[in-house]
Amino acid sequence: MPSFGDAIVTTIDVRYAETDRQGVVYHANFLVWMEIGRTTFLSALGIPYDRLEDRGLLFSVLEARCRYPGAARYGDRVEVATRVLEVRSRTVAFAYELSIEGRRIATAETTLIALDRGRRPRRIPDDVRALLERGPAAG
Repeated sequence: MPSFGDAIVTTIDVRYAETDRQGVVYHANFLVWMEIGRTTFLSALGIPYDRLEDRGLLFSVLEARCRYPGAARYGDRVEVATRVLEVRSRTVAFAYELSIEGRRIATAETTLIALDRGRRPRRIPDDVRALLERGPAAG
C-alpha cells in the first residue's frame, strides 16, 4: 500500500445507522466513505465533481478492492486518507487508508473509468489528468 504522503484526509463520524446488530460498521459503508474521500480529494485539486459533470466528464467505478484488518463502531471518528495511485488515458486509480486514532481499519483501491454523457468511455481531459498526476499541491 502507498505511503499516503500526498493524501487528502477526510474525517467521518460513524453514525448509528451505519452499524449492524453487533454494533460494527457494515462493510459496504466503507465504499461510501471512500467516495466521500475521493470527491473531497477532487475538490482539493480545484475540480469539484459537479464541475466535471458540467463538462461532460463522468467517472464510474470499474473496480473496488478493500481489506478490513480492523473495525469501526458507532461514535468512532474515521480518517479516510485518499490519494491518486495511477492515472492513465481513460482511468484513474485511487488508494485509501482508513484509520481510527492511528489504528488502520481498512486499506482499499478503486479504479474509475472516464465516461461521456452517453456513458461511453472517453479520455480524461489533459487539464484534469495533469491535476490528478500532480496531486493536492497542484490544487
